[in-house]
Amino acid sequence: MKTRLDARHYTYADYLTGPEGRCDELIDGAYYVREPSPTEHHQEFAGELYHQVRLALEGKSARVYIAPLDVRLPRSDEADEHIDTVVQPDLFVVCDRRKMDPRGMRGPPDWIVEVLSPATARRDTIVKVPVYERAGVREVWLIHPTKLTVTVYRLQDGRYGPGMILELKGQTIVAALPDIRIDWDRLLARID
Repeated sequence: MKTRLDARHYTYADYLTGPEGRCDELIDGAYYVREPSPTEHHQEFAGELYHQVRLALEGKSARVYIAPLDVRLPRSDEADEHIDTVVQPDLFVVCDRRKMDPRGMRGPPDWIVEVLSPATARRDTIVKVPVYERAGVREVWLIHPTKLTVTVYRLQDGRYGPGMILELKGQTIVAALPDIRIDWDRLLARID
C-alpha cells in the first residue's frame, strides 16, 4: 500500500486537478494510489455482488454503484473544495439519492463493500474503516475472497463494534438494508 505521496495536506480541490502520477483516493488529506489494477478474481466478486444487489433493489429508490465513483466524505458542512476525504469503495448503496451529483456522491453511503486484495487490504481495514465510522456509514463489509470470509461492521450509537467475521456460505442479510441478502453459495458457484 502506498501512503502519502508527500507531507502536504490535500483537499478535493487538489484532487480534481490531480497530483503527479495517479491517485484514486484522498483520505484525511493524503493521496493514496492503487498499485496494480484489481485482479480478475476481485472483479468477479465485485461484479457478482453488484448483480445480486441490483436485482434486490429492483423497483426501489435506493441505488447500487461500483468503483470507480468518487464518494466525498465531508467532516461537517464544508464546501466541496475543502473536503479532505474522497474514497472509491468497490460497491456501495445509497438510499437518499439527493446525495448524488455529477461528481459522484457527497455524504456517507448506507452500505459499503470493500473486496480485499493484497494491494488494498491494509488500507481498507486500517485506514478506511475508521473513516467510514466517522462519516456515519451504517454498515461496512470487508470481503476476503481467498479466506472466504466477510467482516461486518455495523454502526450503533455512532461507533462500530468489533467486526463480526462470517463465512461466505448460505445467505447474509444487510442489516442496514434488509431488502438485500447476499447468496454466497450462488456467488461462489458462479465464480468457480
